[in-house]
Amino acid sequence: MKMHEILQRDREIWDLFTRKEEYHSSIRDKSNRFPYYVSQYRTIFEPKASEFLMNNGYHAEYLDGKPFAVCLTHDIDVVYKSITSKCVQTLKNGAQGKFNASINSIKQIRSKKNPYVNFKEIMELEEKYDARSSFYFLSLEPADQDYSYRIEDLKNEIHTIQDWGWEVGLHGGHQGYCDLNKLKTEKRNLEKITNNSIIGCRNHYLNFVVPDSWEILSNAGFKYDCSFGYADCAGFRNGMCHPFRPYNLNNGKIIEIIEIPLIIMDDSLFANYMRLDSDRAWEITRRLIDAVAKYHGVITLLWHNYSFMGHQKKFYEKILKYCAEKEAWMTSGEHISTWWKDNVKE
Repeated sequence: MKMHEILQRDREIWDLFTRKEEYHSSIRDKSNRFPYYVSQYRTIFEPKASEFLMNNGYHAEYLDGKPFAVCLTHDIDVVYKSITSKCVQTLKNGAQGKFNASINSIKQIRSKKNPYVNFKEIMELEEKYDARSSFYFLSLEPADQDYSYRIEDLKNEIHTIQDWGWEVGLHGGHQGYCDLNKLKTEKRNLEKITNNSIIGCRNHYLNFVVPDSWEILSNAGFKYDCSFGYADCAGFRNGMCHPFRPYNLNNGKIIEIIEIPLIIMDDSLFANYMRLDSDRAWEITRRLIDAVAKYHGVITLLWHNYSFMGHQKKFYEKILKYCAEKEAWMTSGEHISTWWKDNVKE
């Protein structure tokens, strides 16, 4: 039996899966997102819809018989520190007599080199655990909100990512979740750099309106999306730890796009939202991984390129190590969506 037919057996599960409560809610946060703190469903760390599926005969399998999968993703919001912050650091170094450091800061301003252009470092870490991932790049115009880099300046780095066998996808800008034409333009601009079709997307700031954003993503030509998760809390927004095709309650039709739901974002765990220390963050992360493994699902991670320093880099590697020990298939959104489409009954 297909996924949607199973889920419709239970009204509460179906309402959770389709996110019925979001259709008419007027409550939004400052980024126009439906936040977890107003949801009536408080079992955020339990994949209730996926549990229901598996208990009613649904079956999922992965490459080489792996028990579950990990979708590794990186949103590239920034690649260069602002000129202002670099100048401040240069002045501080000079005032403290750190002339070599001051000279290096000046060179960095001129060359635009920055620790955030660390894509090769990320890939090398993932390769250590036989993993692959997706890099979602902004493709904005100078007048757009949050414009911070020219996608053309990263052409060589993007081609290196592709040559290594990692995925390049689109990080849709602030209006992409609600503006089809804007999203199409950003997609075309990135495809001029990659020289091939872009099939995956994640919306900036996780901006999302159910079900409209899925319809826009589908109409823009994306094969899969990785936006659907809460910013203010890790966990299972619609109770799913499996990829799925969304259902539009307004017209009673399945939307032609695969959603690989986002489960854990670095910024959710740490400073910006949940504000957890490393021990508590790991406790929750391990709990979520174990739940996904139990139901043979997919756990999607979002780790920004600016998080690959200090304790957050170590935390990410701890996740890779733990999932490798549990024999997970760790790969990109492109690989998972293609596998799901070709091998799993939806």
